[in-house]
Amino acid sequence: QVQLVESGGGLVQPGGSLSVSCATAGSTFTIYTMGWYRQAPGKQRELVAIITSGGTTNYADSVKGRFTISRDNAKNTVFLQMNNLKPEDTAVYYCNAASVTYRVDAWGQGIQVPVSS
Repeated sequence: QVQLVESGGGLVQPGGSLSVSCATAGSTFTIYTMGWYRQAPGKQRELVAIITSGGTTNYADSVKGRFTISRDNAKNTVFLQMNNLKPEDTAVYYCNAASVTYRVDAWGQGIQVPVSS
């Protein structure tokens, strides 16, 4: 059972920045594709960004150029740096760890990121 613990959320003003992180225990972190997803009120959960075990990244069009996903394999942690935040970025952000080979699809508990003045 992969356990993910997110941290770093909180209220931020439009145009501001925020970094959220997601940590997991265990030595298999390096094999996972790690992702950040979000779910806004009344909407479906959507992909924000992913980073593969090899470091390849992919972003939703709505966050390209503003958000950066990164991982520190030594600390079993994935980060999401969010810049120039907009009210439409308001959502609960979820961390995900996935591996087809090891049949892993684990989710964090979610973290609130309200963007409001």
